[in-house]
Amino acid sequence: MTDRKIRFAVVGGGQISQQAFMPGISRAKNATLAALVTGDPVKADRLAAQYNIPAYHYDDLPRLIASDEIDAFYLATPNALHPKHAIPILEGGKNLLLEKAMAGSMKDAEAIIAAQKKGGGKLMIAYRLHCEPGTLEMIDRSRKGEFGDILFFSASFGQNFAEANHRGHSGYWSGPVPDLGTYPLNALRNLMGREPVGVSAHGFRTPGRGFSFDDTVAVTLRFEGHGLASFTVSYTCAPVEEIRLAGTRASVRASPCFMFGPDTGISYTVTTEEGTRTFSHKPTEQFGGEIGYFSDCILNNTNPEPDGEEGLMDMRVLEAIERALATGQEQILPPAARRKRPELSQARDFPPVKEPAPDEMISIVPQSP
Repeated sequence: MTDRKIRFAVVGGGQISQQAFMPGISRAKNATLAALVTGDPVKADRLAAQYNIPAYHYDDLPRLIASDEIDAFYLATPNALHPKHAIPILEGGKNLLLEKAMAGSMKDAEAIIAAQKKGGGKLMIAYRLHCEPGTLEMIDRSRKGEFGDILFFSASFGQNFAEANHRGHSGYWSGPVPDLGTYPLNALRNLMGREPVGVSAHGFRTPGRGFSFDDTVAVTLRFEGHGLASFTVSYTCAPVEEIRLAGTRASVRASPCFMFGPDTGISYTVTTEEGTRTFSHKPTEQFGGEIGYFSDCILNNTNPEPDGEEGLMDMRVLEAIERALATGQEQILPPAARRKRPELSQARDFPPVKEPAPDEMISIVPQSP
């Protein structure tokens, strides 16, 4: 370790950047906020003044990539636009923390991985829960066999999403499956320690709502030999987030389990024949935690666990869900195996920061009314 700090540029000044990343980086003592890239002149002026950093337009990005002013980029533009900026960042040899879902297609996700291999920088997909202590503890217990052979998993994740937000009218890849569904999908893959081979999905559009996609979707995943998983996501329901996991030795329930914030701590219960035990974790700064972990990887020249392959494993399922919704048929996936899984050593437990309120953020339409 050294006293050097990784200098981050934020690409995209939307809600997640303003609400979480830009405040949260202050908790990572090995990182600093060094620049903002945005196409919005109001965001550029006000956020640059607020954080005392320079602001650049997207047209300036090639010069910023080529400069020695920035060590790493945080990319939080819409999923389908990720390749436009991720590929030149990575081909330029810079490090990239890329928001999930990784892209808008498998083809684009594979191109991003190819760019990382070409440029040699580090690529981490921003699975913040891979650095959250409670989540990692659950995964570690499952991996050690404390819950037995995992037979089935179910989850729900929903919110009342604002239709005025640009994501409400941009098709499947801006809808609830890639947005909310990535969380239960990623959780089930790592808690079960397996990759699905069959994908089915059904959805509907809630009467009276105007989204350009199925706003509520139920997904069933089938695994080779045995094992089932299901999750339901929605943009039109009251807030809900829950995991249920059933193994031959124990059942597990977690709620809250996907969200973040200064009042959100991941808690779960484990039920066996001997009774039920609760494991509670205090709120932690999840964005500062993932920034700190990624910065450690850069400074120590180690590869981050949630890398391009992890993102690709989710992408192949997300793309299969899209096909299943369109055809009504189960989609068959070839067997796959993940070479890495999250480890307890990735946990970062920082005090949570105060988030700006929706009316304190600049030039955004909040996702929830």
